[in-house]
Amino acid sequence: MTKEQWLSDLRRFLADDHVKINEPLHLHTLTRMGGPADIFVTPTTEDETAYTVKYAYENKIPLLLLGNGSNMVVRDGGVRGIVLNLKSLRTVRIDGITVYAQGGANIKEVSKIAAANRLTGLEFACGIPGSIGGAMAMNAGAYGGEIKDVIRQATVLTREGEKLVLSKEELELGYRKSIIVKKGYYVLSAEFNLEHGKQAAIDAKMSDLTYQRESKQPLEFPSAGSVFKRPPGNFAGKLIQESGLQGKGFGGAEVSTKHAGFIVNKNNATANDYIQTIEMVKSAVYEKFGIDLELEVKIVGEDLV
Repeated sequence: MTKEQWLSDLRRFLADDHVKINEPLHLHTLTRMGGPADIFVTPTTEDETAYTVKYAYENKIPLLLLGNGSNMVVRDGGVRGIVLNLKSLRTVRIDGITVYAQGGANIKEVSKIAAANRLTGLEFACGIPGSIGGAMAMNAGAYGGEIKDVIRQATVLTREGEKLVLSKEELELGYRKSIIVKKGYYVLSAEFNLEHGKQAAIDAKMSDLTYQRESKQPLEFPSAGSVFKRPPGNFAGKLIQESGLQGKGFGGAEVSTKHAGFIVNKNNATANDYIQTIEMVKSAVYEKFGIDLELEVKIVGEDLV
């Protein structure tokens, strides 16, 4: 089967403008890098999502889930197969102290909606740029809080397109890991159990965390966020800084001078520039400290031929 055939088949179930061919992925990643996707699908319902997943499985077509592209580096040659983006599935509902959010909703916005309803517990996420699906998969966390502290359950799709409801325990959430990644599930929605709080206290905490993030992170440049996982008993940014790597890089990519844990797209970097800079950092830190930094970002796709 050709990608033109995939396009035709998928458009029988989804609207034409929600199934695109050769879509440039630099338009959909926060690094502003990445080649084209053979087919780019943006379903508007959970049924359309399940159909796409099942279609890919039954026809043995590679399928990549792209959230809002905050934690991913797409190589310059792009991605073969189907790229699934759930940006249209972003419904958020409040029921008492329970917050329901679809997988494509931005967790930062969900945090703000919870705060506006005087619910406390999700303040830590007010600066996390990822989608609910991505945050669930990686058990996203910041400033002492993480998803597993507040999650109640999640609804996911298996690779075969079957819908499952997983409890907090079944999600197996740990440091930047989950059953979602382990099994290759696709997050349709999540429910969080929060607590009633005082508006002034919630607003003050959100304001403080926003200030900390904006003052310490290089938000003025495109990036994939924090590139490396925290090594046991240490901090990746500290090791990188002490290796003298800030301001260094390849092409338009550079280790941030503001926060060494970030690699920024400072001047029209290619994905190859970015990946070369990652390898430079890993090599230098290992040589100086004997520590092998583990990637937090995901590198996908093919090199440009």
